[in-house]
Amino acid sequence: MENGSQTSRYWYGASEEDRRRKAVEVLQAFRVYRAAEVAMRRRTRESMSMGENELLVLRYLLRASGQGRQVSPSELTRYLGVSTASTTAIIDRLEKSGHVTRVPHPSDRRSIYIVATAASDAEVRATLGSMHSRMMAAVIDMTPEECETVIACLGRLQDAVDQVDPHHEVAESPMEADVTL
Repeated sequence: MENGSQTSRYWYGASEEDRRRKAVEVLQAFRVYRAAEVAMRRRTRESMSMGENELLVLRYLLRASGQGRQVSPSELTRYLGVSTASTTAIIDRLEKSGHVTRVPHPSDRRSIYIVATAASDAEVRATLGSMHSRMMAAVIDMTPEECETVIACLGRLQDAVDQVDPHHEVAESPMEADVTL
């Protein structure tokens, strides 16, 4: 015979303990995915002989190109959150390796744009294309409701991590014991 708490959960839904356990399982699944993604990015950087910022710049430039936008060095500096000297060094390395070119601004002789080369676009597609296909295959058959749930959850998680400020003390949380890095 069932005890009273199991019967009440049947009628009234999962207990707080069950909800916490499921929440921890969801967060752990995201952590495992994130670890796999970080490892994939490391392997990609190694195979392309690039650092993290070089790969970020290349992805940013390719995305901008797909949108028909030109990108200035100062835009890259803001995007990366680094100094102009660091941005110049990154652009120099990417130009030397044949991944980007400097193109004169059409109306301002003092300005330039940074453009990803066709070869770097092809290299990125060759390196990451099959992974993107596998990722698409993993989600293409999700129902609209499942998509909405995942998108909403990821949005809430993004909001949560965007609020992390290392300069302010974190308030005690009821979930604190369940959260690990």
